[in-house]
Amino acid sequence: MMMMMQGESTMLLRLFQLLLLFSCLTLNNNAEASTTSINVWPKPRNLTWSPPYQTTLLSSSFTIITTTIHHNKHLSAAICHYHSLLKSEHHHPLVPVGVNISNDLPPLQNLSITVVDPHAGLVNGVNESYTLSILPSHATLIAKTVWGAMRGLETFSQLAWGNPTQITVGVQVWDFPLFFHRGLMVDTARNYYPLKDLLRTVEAMSMNKLNVLHLHLTDAESFPLMLPSEPRLAEKGAYAAHMVYTPQDVKTLVEFGLDHGVRVIPEIDTPGHTASWALAHPDIVTCANMFWWPAGSDWSDRLASQPGTGHLNPLNPKTYQVLKNVIHDITTLFPEPFFHSGTDEIVPGCWKTDSTIQKHLSNGGTLNQVLEKYINNTLPYIVSLNRTVIYWEDVLLDATVHVPSTILPKEHVILQTWLKGHNHTKKIVSAGYRTIVSSADFYYLDCGHGTYVGNNSAYDKQDGNTGNGGSWCAPFKTWQTIYNYDITYGLSEEEAKLVLGGEVALWSEQADATVLDARVWPRASAMAESLWSGNRDEKGVKRYAEATDRLNEWRSRMVSRGIGAEPIQPLWCVKNPGMCNTQHSV
Repeated sequence: MMMMMQGESTMLLRLFQLLLLFSCLTLNNNAEASTTSINVWPKPRNLTWSPPYQTTLLSSSFTIITTTIHHNKHLSAAICHYHSLLKSEHHHPLVPVGVNISNDLPPLQNLSITVVDPHAGLVNGVNESYTLSILPSHATLIAKTVWGAMRGLETFSQLAWGNPTQITVGVQVWDFPLFFHRGLMVDTARNYYPLKDLLRTVEAMSMNKLNVLHLHLTDAESFPLMLPSEPRLAEKGAYAAHMVYTPQDVKTLVEFGLDHGVRVIPEIDTPGHTASWALAHPDIVTCANMFWWPAGSDWSDRLASQPGTGHLNPLNPKTYQVLKNVIHDITTLFPEPFFHSGTDEIVPGCWKTDSTIQKHLSNGGTLNQVLEKYINNTLPYIVSLNRTVIYWEDVLLDATVHVPSTILPKEHVILQTWLKGHNHTKKIVSAGYRTIVSSADFYYLDCGHGTYVGNNSAYDKQDGNTGNGGSWCAPFKTWQTIYNYDITYGLSEEEAKLVLGGEVALWSEQADATVLDARVWPRASAMAESLWSGNRDEKGVKRYAEATDRLNEWRSRMVSRGIGAEPIQPLWCVKNPGMCNTQHSV
């Protein structure tokens, strides 16, 4: 029986390879026949629509079928989702597609899906490629994995519009992503996001072929995650009893993510940014509940980089008892193989308030050694739970407190970069580490909204010259800034292979559920396309001008699907093509 299953799998794989090759040849031979009058976001690597550019109706009995029995509940959920969407969406493009429904073609009865390996898990590096063919007689979607099939289903859904629903005929798509890791980070600690808003965000991510939701779950301000082994952390550290994520909430989110091809990576930021822990465990947190920047002191003598003071004490043995409980619960709740341990913005002044650390320093010790002790007592435990550990870049690159690379094994550690753009990306990969790019210069979605401290005199300028307006990472990151960012710029071919991908980041000092959609979309869509198929055309020229019209259309479709994405232009620009361009060369 096993030999038969293996034989069938080999035959399916050979079929997949042959059809993939056929698709490649077809696409290359039909390159002149391609048209941009249909819109798919992110733009596929290869899409052709052959003359005479026809559409046909979607049959009232249209179904999505699989060619083999698969028993994959996430694929089944995706099929149900897209079947319902296709039957009910009736999208109306802002600019009507210049084709008519063919009277000579029968309605499309079904979409047939073949998945070569339905058991492949949703992990970093999984194959997300697919081929899609919509012919007059039938439509076929072939993918190596369930996750590739989900990407193909999304593309198929965007090739349908109107009421009654019509779908393009004569379309061939061959598609796969440039980068494995295409994510969004949401900070749920500084302001709380109800579960329903996170679920909607996951759905929007899937529409854009993003595959990682990075949850910055805890920080100095709050600890909203209920953990069975350490319930007092949320009981004391959450903003309110209803502002907590229960284990059931986590299960719901993780399963919903898998149904939509989105991994959920948990981050518990330590040892800095842990003031909220002090409410349950005051004895393991240094400088808790102090004013963050004492009056009359220099910036270098601050206790935190923003309001909310507290660092876990690496020299207190009890710290590791609590941490092991937390880490164990997190890895139980989140099956994701990546575990984000934070480790950013260690502020020397906070640790120096502790008598034990003061004694260590007076005996010739250093704060680097304090952080090294923390890493040595947590990293091996996380790895023992079959997790790869992500740290913010500070653990290696911070100018004041950092550890040597010798205690950060490259096979177990990924560094996420957020400072100094290409420069720090280069430093990380040249040291041999895999990296996830979240440059504040390009990918921070909170920038340009000012500061949140209440007595900032920078705003009291009658000439209007407020500099950066109090926002450390100003200006606002436009969709064009995000779209045009090349995350492997200046890297060698070998160094570029260590860049897993990127994440746009929504830090939530001035964001919550009321602004979530507009703050994220469609700017995250811009990153989604640049990481899926790139930001250049076939001649290697940046395609942001051409992308503008497509993003207008895509934003409109997201809004019709219930995502409150902000507009990027007046509707007048869409109705008057070319009239909203600059006189300068683009």
